[in-house]
Amino acid sequence: MNDDPAVDVLIVGAGPTGTALAIDLARRGHSLRVIDKSPHAFDGSRAKGIQPRSLEVLEDLGALDDILAGGSGFPLLGVHLGPVTVPWRMVRNARAGVDVPYPSTWLIPQFRTDRALRARLESLGRRVEFGTELVELVQGPGAVTADVAGPDGIERIVARYVVGADGGSSRVRKQLAVEFAGATGEQDRMLLVDAATSGLSRDRWHVWPGAGGRFVGACPLPYSDLFQWMIRPAQDEEPPGTEARINERVRSHTGNRRIALTGIRWTSVFRPNIRLAESYRRGRVFLAGDAAHVHTPAGAQGLNTGLQDAYNLGWKLSQVLAGADDALLDSYEAERLPLAESVLNLSTKKYEGIAKLDPSSIRRGKDEQQLALTYHGGPLAARAHSDATKKLRVGDRAPDSRLAGRDGRPVRLFDLYQGPHFTAPAYGSRAGEALDRLEWPEVGAPLTRIVFGKDAGHAKDAEHAHHRLTDPRRTTRRVYGLTEDTLLVIRPDGYIGHNRSRLRRGLPVRHPKGRPDHDARRMREEQGHLSEEEGHRHRSVACCLAVRTRAVAARPITVPAAMSVG
Repeated sequence: MNDDPAVDVLIVGAGPTGTALAIDLARRGHSLRVIDKSPHAFDGSRAKGIQPRSLEVLEDLGALDDILAGGSGFPLLGVHLGPVTVPWRMVRNARAGVDVPYPSTWLIPQFRTDRALRARLESLGRRVEFGTELVELVQGPGAVTADVAGPDGIERIVARYVVGADGGSSRVRKQLAVEFAGATGEQDRMLLVDAATSGLSRDRWHVWPGAGGRFVGACPLPYSDLFQWMIRPAQDEEPPGTEARINERVRSHTGNRRIALTGIRWTSVFRPNIRLAESYRRGRVFLAGDAAHVHTPAGAQGLNTGLQDAYNLGWKLSQVLAGADDALLDSYEAERLPLAESVLNLSTKKYEGIAKLDPSSIRRGKDEQQLALTYHGGPLAARAHSDATKKLRVGDRAPDSRLAGRDGRPVRLFDLYQGPHFTAPAYGSRAGEALDRLEWPEVGAPLTRIVFGKDAGHAKDAEHAHHRLTDPRRTTRRVYGLTEDTLLVIRPDGYIGHNRSRLRRGLPVRHPKGRPDHDARRMREEQGHLSEEEGHRHRSVACCLAVRTRAVAARPITVPAAMSVG
């Protein structure tokens, strides 16, 4: 048994959630290990729908090109009702807009999604350790000790934090004794099969409804001869287990003797498992993805919710590893658990509707895209202590948009947001002045400063801006609902972390020469000159942004008073 030096994070489970988290931490320079008990990479199509918000996440993580190359838009449904086939559009293939670059759900088998994420992780110099299983976790005051069983026997890993992304039967969750509340429909089963298929057109997702909730479906997987078959038997019927029995079951149900499934690549018997962990955190150990919540396959929500768990947790772990207050990590559960509960309700409702042959249960729309999910009202986005534009509040997704550079060429906002940093867009000259006064810690995630206005004259007041841009067509003003000078802070996960308008020129406080602005704010607070609302705004932003240096137990370096002056 070897005691390796401590790593920053041990990730247990190398599905999309665990690998996405590893990518986010690796690009921030943290030491990590990713283990998975499976002997090799997952090779099934299981979760095959990537939602628009997840496509944005994958773009930021640097994995989107392979995802787009390995998938396609969703085909029309072909609902077979006896001799009649009714076309049905399940997913509306909308046109990309300036604010939503990827408006439609993307069809790609999970094994390609996994492959794209692993390739990105390997490009960062990290890899997944397959065939390595967690045996035991022991938490200490400053680290977690994990015993794992791998090809070379038992190994001890010491990590500052551990994340369990090891699926619905999570070993990490069981070690923590976290309750996994919900139900499993033992009698309600669905057989999933990946197989080469002949005798069936590939321009439709075929569905053959049956009585009592029985149905057979076949979705063509892009750039292959494979279909993902879904066979839902009656409750008293055993799913077929061999290639011959699967073929007979399909032909019997569809009435089409020409259909032939060959070279079966992957099968799985699914039971509707609807569960939610009572807690996402115990000390230095976290749960994410299916380890924290399991869904029905309806609505393509499980994988996507797990990706966004990872995206929410990654930057917070990084900030705390850099010295931020550990309380920041409590916001992970506070933000993600309520959304998982909402998504569970949505997917469960759709699954129940499929059994009743409800057409609305098949259709995919805004509810599934996850673009409108918000953290507004959470611990980093209090409802009563934040400004709002005409369209956006603190905690909302920051949309894409277009600005113009000095040469007039278009500049995409998402390109400026991409990466492991915070971004502060300042609209107007007063916001530019406030941006210049914004102090930022030298450790932790850096800050990219952007100032823009309707013309170049409105961007001249920010001396320290990284980008001075214009909004000649008022595109970003319209998309963001800006009606006055406004300073925003965009979190590394693409949500609005601070929104301040009604800015005045200059600081309303004169502080002694050499004293930093945040000390001046503290003086005003001590003297009772800072309003309760102003103080709350400042502290809520500081919770999100402040870090402490490892060398000394100094005061947190916080956002200056200019961000919260009313």
